[in-house]
Parts: sequence; C-alpha cells; structure tokens
Amino acid sequence: MIPTEGLHKAFESRVRLGIMSALAVNDMLDFNSLKDYLDITDGNLASHIKALEKEKFIGVEKSFIGKKPNTRYFMTSAGKRAFKSHLDALEKFLESNRGH
Repeated sequence: MIPTEGLHKAFESRVRLGIMSALAVNDMLDFNSLKDYLDITDGNLASHIKALEKEKFIGVEKSFIGKKPNTRYFMTSAGKRAFKSHLDALEKFLESNRGH
C-alpha cells in the first residue's frame, strides 16, 4: 500500500506529472513546447493545464511575438511546494520498500 501523506491527487495523471516535471527544470515553457515534450494533443494538454491552473500550481503569461500570441506556463510557489511534497512522499515510499 502506498502511504498517501504528501501525495497530491492533482499529480496522479501522467500528463500532469509530466507538465510539472517539465516546468520543474525549465523556468517557463510555451504551449507548443509542452505539447511536443509530452507528445499529446492540444485538447488533452489544455484540459490538464486548466486543472493545474485551478489548483494554482501553474501560472500563465500571455504575450505576442510579432502578431502571433504566445502563452507560456510556469510553476507557482504553491506548485513547487506541492510537487516537492509529492516527490518526497514517492521517495519515502520507495525507500520503505527497498529490499522487500
């Protein structure tokens, strides 16, 4: 059984975990970079981004490059704390099961 303390339900999805992982190692990524990195459709990425935004785990910066809109995403302070807590809980689980 996996102890649930520290695990966050928002990160149960492979896609959301991927978004947070990508943003953990990049200050900001635009929509197309995330889509390419995760190899998913626009709609799939948009719905997962919306869920993480609702939790206030990621923020959005909208701008224009020339006349073309550019939307970039970043991990918020709350997102960094929640993601770290999630990873720490996973690590603790792995450590407790080492050698079993």
